[in-house]
Amino acid sequence: MKHLLKQYFGYDDFRPGQKKLIDSIMAGRDVLGIMPTGAGKSICYQIPALAMQGTTIVVSPLISLMKDQVTALNQAGVHAAYINSSLTESQISMAFANAKKNTYKIIYIAPERLDTQQFYDYSETADVTLVAVDEAHCVSQWGQDFRPGYLNVAAFVTRLEEKGKRPVLCAFTATATKEVKDDMVCMLGLRDPNILVTGFDRENLYFAVERPKDKMEAALRYVTGHEGESGIIYCNTRNGVEDVCEMLVAHGVPAAKYHAGMSNQERMENQDDFLYDRKPVIVATNAFGMGIDKSNVRYVLHYNMPQSMENYYQEAGRAGRDGGAAHCVLLYAPKDTATNRFLLENKETKKEITEEERKEILERDLQRLKVMTFYSTTKECLRKYILNYFGETTHMDCHNCGNCDADFEKHDVTQLGRQVVNCVYEVRQRFGINMILGVLRGSKNAKIIRYGFDRLKTYGKLADYAEPTLRQVIDALLQEEILIQTADQYPVLCLGKGYAKLKDEEFLLMIKTEVRKNVTGDGAGGEAEKAGGNGQAKGALGKSALDDAGFALFEKLRQKRLALAKEERVPPYIVFSDKALIDMCQKHPRTLEEMLGVSGVGASKLEKYGKVFLEVILEAKKGT
Repeated sequence: MKHLLKQYFGYDDFRPGQKKLIDSIMAGRDVLGIMPTGAGKSICYQIPALAMQGTTIVVSPLISLMKDQVTALNQAGVHAAYINSSLTESQISMAFANAKKNTYKIIYIAPERLDTQQFYDYSETADVTLVAVDEAHCVSQWGQDFRPGYLNVAAFVTRLEEKGKRPVLCAFTATATKEVKDDMVCMLGLRDPNILVTGFDRENLYFAVERPKDKMEAALRYVTGHEGESGIIYCNTRNGVEDVCEMLVAHGVPAAKYHAGMSNQERMENQDDFLYDRKPVIVATNAFGMGIDKSNVRYVLHYNMPQSMENYYQEAGRAGRDGGAAHCVLLYAPKDTATNRFLLENKETKKEITEEERKEILERDLQRLKVMTFYSTTKECLRKYILNYFGETTHMDCHNCGNCDADFEKHDVTQLGRQVVNCVYEVRQRFGINMILGVLRGSKNAKIIRYGFDRLKTYGKLADYAEPTLRQVIDALLQEEILIQTADQYPVLCLGKGYAKLKDEEFLLMIKTEVRKNVTGDGAGGEAEKAGGNGQAKGALGKSALDDAGFALFEKLRQKRLALAKEERVPPYIVFSDKALIDMCQKHPRTLEEMLGVSGVGASKLEKYGKVFLEVILEAKKGT
């Protein structure tokens, strides 16, 4: 297995969890691998595919994912193909004809294609020994990306079994709650699977949440402070994408945009501009990204709060896939919660979903939104919050996120909390946050006067406190479940099960206030400077590890890579990742044999590119 890993992919050893899953597959056992983005899930089925007799079918959800994977495999010397709607009918027929001749070792296919006559005809005689399901959470209607076509997988495997040749079935995803995990096992028909959760932590990612007064200005400062780096900016709406992209372009930033309101051709052109580094920044809705294998994304900036932790971690995880340092920054504003709530309540649902199921799904969506809101407002360790949510309990702070790096001052706001609770009680638990804040701060709002709330005992009691401070107090009360927010169309504050805590004389309600610069506040990375030096996250191999001569060599290698990529019409990272180029700069190979010792250089790539890159390295050595 290690020989195949080195020969085709250029790596000397497996990452955590990979060998265990590969061994199980080779022993004929079904597996379910839950591994974070960048952990190398594809290796877990690609290596067995190369070692086993017959063909491997990979069920994959997106065209871009298949295209990237197949291009990378063919570059590595593996015969692979994909079959999806991006091909013409004649191309699909040709692909199936070649597949019947056993031309391909690995075939990527869209889930809906499993239920077509052409695929039935192919599978009648094909020797399918392994079926791999990528992004397997798509089979669960409780997941964030339910796709009915995934229900075809179990039927396909059953058809093969009825012919006396059930393949090994393996499934992989980056994030999954217990409910989604159970659904994957059941709906895919996994039999006594070896379930491996390698851990959700991505040490090379630096997480931060900011609450800027002007998001547009904050986004511009961040992007211009990371000039030349590849990044994704996520917005919740199409209009948001248009506005942010237009602003960046107006300030000279080479940015592309991507959302469902654009034509297919325009979306593909813009995606290619991003993948080929013609435009290093892309502004997009969550319609973009799943399956994007771009390895050198150095930051993911969320212009709006996502609707769930699953969505956030999946989107943020598109940064730093090469193992290098990357930043994941969320720009939060309280109105993000209301906007997301509106989007969830008005999203289209599948026709086959009953009204009762629709309500249950909405209730779960709103619970996920609540979790995401708490993440956006907590002053505790962000990494610990994420890991605890996914069931990876940890009590240790990471000392490598925006909150851990921040200087906080703690404040006892127990008395303020009691006033807030008293106000909620006085208005009979019938109004939302804005009304409560208005009453407590003595607002002359017409509705407050009309309801007679200006005569309440709590009216104006906290007029001396700024609204952001009181919102923090309410956030703390919600997290302690002293208050709860209803799931109505217009959510109201009510007393929660933690209300009794306020009667405990020893209970203290604490909030933290920040006394540091924001990531986006100085245009140079803010506290990112403290994250392992020069903006590099802890434990990551980054360009900061190079001296001046090394960095100059890195730039020369990068230019050579770009030229080769243009000639071959592939994204630059398909030739070599940034991590591989950095390793070349550090190891300074002098021969082709030594070049084979560079991470990411396998036999096929050595033959294709080894001599060219070696010449650049030796030429640079002469110059010094």
